[in-house]
Amino acid sequence: MINFGIIGCGRISPFHKAGILETNGAQLTTVCDVVEQKARELVNGSENITVYTDYKELLQDPSIHVVNICTEHHLHAEIAIAAMDAGKHVIIEKPIALTLKDADRMIEAQKRNKVKATIVFQNRFNQAVMVTRKALEEGRFGEMSHGVGSVRWYRDQSYYSQDPWRGKTTHKDGFLMNQTIHTIDLLIWMMGPVKKVSGNIKTKFFDIEMENVGTATLEFENGTIGLIEGAGTVFPSDLEGSLSLFGAKGTVVLSGAAANKIETWRFSKDYQNEQAEVLNQIRHQEENAPTVYGFGHEKVVQDMVEAIRHDRNPITSLVDGRNALEVVLAIYDSAKNDGNAVYLR
Repeated sequence: MINFGIIGCGRISPFHKAGILETNGAQLTTVCDVVEQKARELVNGSENITVYTDYKELLQDPSIHVVNICTEHHLHAEIAIAAMDAGKHVIIEKPIALTLKDADRMIEAQKRNKVKATIVFQNRFNQAVMVTRKALEEGRFGEMSHGVGSVRWYRDQSYYSQDPWRGKTTHKDGFLMNQTIHTIDLLIWMMGPVKKVSGNIKTKFFDIEMENVGTATLEFENGTIGLIEGAGTVFPSDLEGSLSLFGAKGTVVLSGAAANKIETWRFSKDYQNEQAEVLNQIRHQEENAPTVYGFGHEKVVQDMVEAIRHDRNPITSLVDGRNALEVVLAIYDSAKNDGNAVYLR
């Protein structure tokens, strides 16, 4: 049995708890939060789960194999490095960190300690995404022309008022960093390394410091183009999280709340039969995501369990987390300079 501990018992922690409880071979043995009441609410009366208020004490527990880091973003690097130095494997909520320097320190800590580490980009495990990724790896798209990622959700003032760090510049908690980064990761995963970024951001309607609307044009190293749209202003509720990929021989559009539904699947002029077959294969499982978090974190946890058992790398690496962070930071830098291009390579 692989023992898990959760550090940070806020909004996202119940999804980590559920993911651990739903995974064969995993068990939740410890939780930690500086506010003890939050930790105890997450435990919900279970006598088999130990509660800590100091993460350093949790890391001293030799029975814990994996630590899920669900804290405020600015604490990810500090806690992840300490956990890896303590010999723990880590599952880190996105974003990996708030600076590339911290992301690099985390990557070095993983190499130094030879532990497993992954970033929570759970949408990679959507069946619709995995089927699309397989088609890409098989070369079915041919040469790519461009890709488009859109997140059209609604986050009103009550959302930002939940916690003092939400929407604050000190925590870089903009809509691109906190929400759109999932779709940015998918676009990079499909299209390859990014060479150049041009972006624009705005703050609309609500009393927050960071952006809740952002757009960007990406140029990938292979010469293709990417478009990013992230908006938390789509009244009155979440509309979609979509990914569209266009190639010389194929077109795929993923929609749904979190890129979980295949809207379009075209790899020939007479695409109707294959499209109907593919849609039928996944419709029963992922037609409607229960929340914008997709289908929970169980697949991320299961991937970590299997990585440990078979001594392989998790599907999503810390470098993947760094790549997505780099693009978000480049959009911010470009926006500060009237949309002028930022070169990453």
